[in-house]
Amino acid sequence: MADGRNRETRPTTAERRGDREIVVTRTFDAPARIVFEAWTRPELFKQWWVPKSSGLKLLSLDQDVRVGGGYRLVFDLGDSKTLAFFGSYLEVAPPSRLVWTNEESEDGAVTTVTFEEKGGQTLLTLTEAYPTKESFERNVGSTDGLPEQFGQLDELLPTLG
Repeated sequence: MADGRNRETRPTTAERRGDREIVVTRTFDAPARIVFEAWTRPELFKQWWVPKSSGLKLLSLDQDVRVGGGYRLVFDLGDSKTLAFFGSYLEVAPPSRLVWTNEESEDGAVTTVTFEEKGGQTLLTLTEAYPTKESFERNVGSTDGLPEQFGQLDELLPTLG
């Protein structure tokens, strides 16, 4: 990075909390309002959300980031198959908090993301709370791509202002 800081000093950490939650944290070198915008403006979100190594292609992204609004991401799986992720926003409190549902299955978690600014940096905390212990166990790998996604967000943030 141009300022000489090494991304390796800002790891993405994931920790189980109880038998139904996972908590992921990462610090970003940007103010909370900029990090929040990268999560809530579709033209920015689609630039970093899909892990490049996954080979997935995002076909469409709809985001209506307001309480009661919804989101829908559709991915191309090849062979004319698609995969959709969708839900609705329960809380939107710029630039500090987002809460949404994941409604693509009965196992869907409620995701909470908080943005806490300290000295021009933002501590992001993402919590996924599943309805049951069994649904958590079936989906525990859902956050595996976040370190790569957050690395991609790290690359995007300096271009925003």
